[in-house]
This record gives sequence, C-alpha cells and structure tokens, in this order.
Amino acid sequence: MKQIAIVEDEAAIRENYMDVLKKHGYKVQGYADRQQAQQAFDIKLPDLAIIDIGLGHEIDGGFALCQSLRALSPTVPIIFLTARDSDFDTVCGLRMGADDYLTKDISLPHLMARIAALFRRSELMSAPATEETLLHRGALTIDQNKMQIFWQDQHIDLTVTEFWMVYALAKRPGHVRSRQDLMEDAHVVVDDSTITSHIKRIRKKFAQHDAGFDHIHTVYGMGYRWGA
Repeated sequence: MKQIAIVEDEAAIRENYMDVLKKHGYKVQGYADRQQAQQAFDIKLPDLAIIDIGLGHEIDGGFALCQSLRALSPTVPIIFLTARDSDFDTVCGLRMGADDYLTKDISLPHLMARIAALFRRSELMSAPATEETLLHRGALTIDQNKMQIFWQDQHIDLTVTEFWMVYALAKRPGHVRSRQDLMEDAHVVVDDSTITSHIKRIRKKFAQHDAGFDHIHTVYGMGYRWGA
C-alpha cells in the first residue's frame, strides 16, 4: 500500500483530502506544520508528498519543506497543492524540485489521476537496468528503468517530470516536440508557462555540470528539440 503524506495547516481541508485518499486505497499521514512533517520524513520517507506552501506562521514553509525533502530523496514525488496560483509561486515551486504544482480548485478525480500518474512513473525505478533500457546520445546516457540521466558520465539530478521531458526530446534528436507532446510524454496536465519553467530548470541542471551545454533548442512557435 502506497503511503502519502499530506502537509496542510487547515485541519478541515487536511482531513478531507486524507479521507479521499484513504478511500482510493492509499495509506495517509497528515501533518499540520513543517516541523511535524520534517521530523517524520527524517525517520521514514513517504512514497509521495502533498504539500501546501503556507504552513501556519510560515508563509513559505512548504517551499522549505520541499527543499529538505528533495535533499533526502531526489526521486520521491512531490506535489504542491495550494491556493496560491501566481506564476511566481509556480516557478518557485518547480525550482524547489516539485514534480507538480496544483491549485486547490482542482477536482478530486483530477487530483487522483495526477497522483496515480506520478506513482506509475516512480515504479519504473525498481526495474533492473539492461542495455536494452539504456539510451545513448553522445555524452548523454538515459537509464529508462532507473529513471536516471547522465551527462559526460555525471548524474543529473532531475525530478520524474523533468526526466520524461528529457527522454521525450532525446529519443528522437532533431524532431520538434510541442509543449502538448511533452505534457503527454510526462503524463502531466499543465499550462505552457509551466512547461517553459521545466525546460529552463532542466537546462540549468545540465549547465551546472557543463557550462557549454546547448542541446535543448527552442523552436519558436512550435516547441523544443534535442540537437547535436
């Protein structure tokens, strides 16, 4: 049974989401603030975390919690579920390492679908690596089963959403992938600006290992492509 942690300071909202998740067969633990959640995560990581940004007196407590959780695990799926819907907060959340950023007006069926999609992708990591599951593109190596990407033999620390976007681009070099294509390959439903934020973050991560990295090309009005 998958274990989900939900960090939400408003008790009624937290209990509502916990009830829905339990009815869908998940084991759920709720936390009212960052400190409670951090203490629990230090002992045992959840299989997926749903985090609000404002937690009690900490206006950006969810951001801090996301950063610390991402430091504990580069792969555990993290979803921000918040009332804050500004582009600034969305970009910040993704830069902190979240896999998804949702607002609280999302329907419950849609939320359940997003959670299930993240779990499906994460489960691929447990499969053993074989040469058939490795994709080589010059200095790039992608292990699809373990959901790991290497550039010049250095591991690039990507979220699951970022991993699938790079994979979608690199598996067909030179072919333009629209933002809609990338959403479908990554199994997410977000707006164009969020896809753009993901791409910027991916480029930055590669550039941290190779300042001259320039293999994700923007094709204006169309999308992106992996180039030589």
